[in-house]
Amino acid sequence: MSPHPSRRGFLGAAAGTALALSVPGTAAAAPRFAIGDKDFLLDGKPLQIRCGEMHFARVPREYWGHRLKAIKAMGLNTVCAYLFWNYHEWREGQYRWDGQRDAAEFCRLAQAEGLWVILRPGPYACAEWEMGGLPWWLLKHPGDAFLRTRAPSFVQPARRWLQEVGRVLAPMQLTQGGPILMVQVENEYGFFGEDRDYMRLMRQALLDARFDVPLFQCNPTNAVAKTHIPELLSVANFGSDPERGFKALASVQQGPLMCGEYYSGWFDTWGTPHKRGDNARAIRDIDTMLKANGSFSLYMAHGGTTFGLWGGCDRPFRPDTTSYDYDAPISEAGWLGEKFRTYRECLSRHLAPGETLPAAPAHLPVMAVPAFALSETAPVFANLPEAAIRDSSPRNIEQYDISRGLVAYSVTLPPGPAGKLEVANARDLAWIYDGGRLAGTMDTRQRRFSVDLPARTRPTRIEILLYTIARVNFGVEIHDRKGLQGPVVLRTKDGAAEELKGWGIRAIDFGADGELPPLRWQAKRVAGPAFWRGSFDAKERADTFLDMSSWGQGIVWINGRCLGRYWSIGPTQTMYLPGPWVKAGRNEVVVLDLTGPRASRIEGRTTPILDELHPERDLPRPARNARPNLAGLTPVHTGQFAGGPATQEVKFDGPARGRQLCLEVVDSFDGKPHAAVAELALLGPDGKPMNQSAWTIAYASSEEAHKEDGGALNAINGQTSDYWHTAYGQEVHPGPARLIIDLGASTEIAGLRYTPRQGPDTVTGRIRRYRVFVGDGLVRQL
Repeated sequence: MSPHPSRRGFLGAAAGTALALSVPGTAAAAPRFAIGDKDFLLDGKPLQIRCGEMHFARVPREYWGHRLKAIKAMGLNTVCAYLFWNYHEWREGQYRWDGQRDAAEFCRLAQAEGLWVILRPGPYACAEWEMGGLPWWLLKHPGDAFLRTRAPSFVQPARRWLQEVGRVLAPMQLTQGGPILMVQVENEYGFFGEDRDYMRLMRQALLDARFDVPLFQCNPTNAVAKTHIPELLSVANFGSDPERGFKALASVQQGPLMCGEYYSGWFDTWGTPHKRGDNARAIRDIDTMLKANGSFSLYMAHGGTTFGLWGGCDRPFRPDTTSYDYDAPISEAGWLGEKFRTYRECLSRHLAPGETLPAAPAHLPVMAVPAFALSETAPVFANLPEAAIRDSSPRNIEQYDISRGLVAYSVTLPPGPAGKLEVANARDLAWIYDGGRLAGTMDTRQRRFSVDLPARTRPTRIEILLYTIARVNFGVEIHDRKGLQGPVVLRTKDGAAEELKGWGIRAIDFGADGELPPLRWQAKRVAGPAFWRGSFDAKERADTFLDMSSWGQGIVWINGRCLGRYWSIGPTQTMYLPGPWVKAGRNEVVVLDLTGPRASRIEGRTTPILDELHPERDLPRPARNARPNLAGLTPVHTGQFAGGPATQEVKFDGPARGRQLCLEVVDSFDGKPHAAVAELALLGPDGKPMNQSAWTIAYASSEEAHKEDGGALNAINGQTSDYWHTAYGQEVHPGPARLIIDLGASTEIAGLRYTPRQGPDTVTGRIRRYRVFVGDGLVRQL
């Protein structure tokens, strides 16, 4: 039965008479849950939802109960659970719900703890997860604009997925005696698109999958109105300013007010400082929401760890760390500290009559592991498959049915002069070997896709080892095909370019769970990319944190289970190893290191290292000795933004063509010499935001890097909760604040969409007057 309007506003389709059940876990028939004019209604009585997000895929199954007890003890009555489509259907048509993937068991455990469940089944999730939860095999279909649209190539497999979700989890709905209270349709679609018929189609897919509890959609405050349809309750996502978020909801519907994601912290990306949430502000905002009769879901109540190779990637390309600690009130390892205490204290002031909070669960045991050596090695090139795929020119790996991992490309060059090896695209990182010698690297973060090669007096074998880190999980850039992509040309100094043909391609596909291939071990140290093996003995099965700070970049396995990725550039220097995954006795550790360790030893610490950056350990990158080159140029647009945090669109008088765009700040509303941008999107001639996958920051007048992460990339990553902020911690740039974006190729720009720094009106950096320049040479290298 479909949901239908009632005189009380939005109403779930729970059929039957409301019964006297008011808590999950009893044997009586499920109550009627409805969405009224002002309240969520359970058995006809108002229910204020105090929810916390926890991803069962990011928490060892053995610890689900512990984390759920902590969520309940914090003062929450509901847990929010994402489903990641690719986690359950890594290979098309092969569904898995066993072991760590047992979503129904997670719901049962939540119900046993007295918690309701809000289910978020996708098909798209985001959540800093590989490709936002979409399966990689969708990318076998050609085209760059079919995901999350009504194209049959996306809708048909998405409907099959949701049908499978219904088979497994529809019996867990409140209407059938289970704990699932509401189900979300899609996720933050208003940021991605505005096709309301697509939202109706996804809603219908869930109804067809036998979901009969109320359905809803969520969007950032600035996008609530874009995809709102009366068939779905809208909720707003924000990390500050709840009054504005709730006002946006009231402008589109009559119904209860809810924050679908309130950000208790933020996620980390490799090479940037560890993020922390403003605890005092969070407590004020939660108080504000609850006093306004609002409901909320903490994102995250407990972040956990992105085990395996499931970590996602921020746009345009900033891979996320394995730790998903999120500075949440329940830490990565389930620890309950000061932040938990303050949340519990706040929430205890808003309990329903007669409601009490249980005691918090005990701290789980932690152990140190003495340093142990990894002395056996297996060189990567010696352990590639013998059989090679043959192709005239390299294509994206999805076309070869390779999901992710290490991909080696080889071609033979004839004798000839020195030149530059250039590829159209190399996602994500690549090491180029010329006759066995490392000649250079390619790095999609810098859009650096060329390497200089010396002259050759005889035929020379070129080998390119490519490593896929993660697929982008946000924005139109989710069409993130991997691998070395042709044409590949050798360009000589006189400008002549010859396309290289006849490639051999061999791959180690790590698959869904980061499965290790058979390896041939040797008892000696080697240089270059290799697997390393060692072991430690444990007298107990307790949590520990493997210190990887002396290693380079790669992946770790414990007893055959993939723990995840590490990268000594930081900020995370340790890897959380849960006690249940440790054996009493000998434990085997395998490490893939692509750049070589400084010391091939590991120890287990009793505390994590989450905030230690080492940019000197990164791959070589070109120096940013750039200066603006704006002399004599006329702005394509001059204007003044409105005050406040609202997103604003600006249309130029006519499209301007160029490879680079400069936003020059004349002054800010607070009169201080600072500028900040939460998000800057550029609009094409069709009025729609442009694809940002090829963008880089060509120049920023300054970036705050001491007191917070004010990096310029924050302005083009699609996340309005972080921002570019000019320097203030140690110095202030004297000239006008300028941000110059390189689009990767000359293109037409018809306007821009500016999102100011979010938060109260007292925040610094909101831009007032500005100028915009567009051209091909707005930056000169010194």
